[in-house]
Amino acid sequence: MQWLKPIAKMFAPDCTCRMRLGPSGALSRNQGERVEQVTILKQDEVVRLNPHRLEQLYSQLGEAGAEDIVCRALEELSARLSQTEKCYREGRLADMRKCARSLVGVADQIGMHLLSRVATDVSTCADSRDLVAIAATLSRLLRVGDLSLSEIWDAQDLSI
Repeated sequence: MQWLKPIAKMFAPDCTCRMRLGPSGALSRNQGERVEQVTILKQDEVVRLNPHRLEQLYSQLGEAGAEDIVCRALEELSARLSQTEKCYREGRLADMRKCARSLVGVADQIGMHLLSRVATDVSTCADSRDLVAIAATLSRLLRVGDLSLSEIWDAQDLSI
């Protein structure tokens, strides 16, 4: 475990920073204790699309219409994921919650049920103002969002 010490110093040379809610309800940084070891966890999650939902779109709208809907939804999801992360970094939890909540319908529309569920989890954590849970579920949302977007591009054989 000796090899972890240089990594720990890269990430936390002087201290760790903890986030807390300030008097105004915005996030503020708190200096914490010195860290000597960091364990890097491998995040490996399988993302599956609902092929029936995509088939339904194609049968209802035809190939051109369905591809248009899917492309617009992918652009919207990408923008909303970025906005959700930006709101979190800026400490605007209410706006972050709204952005995460807005992902649910778009993700469901094109068969990304896991992304929809994780976005709902982020929204629920924001309601409870649990900063640790928000950080964890938002990280998962960004991971699942990235994997979902890649998966649907590959499944539809589309290029970005």
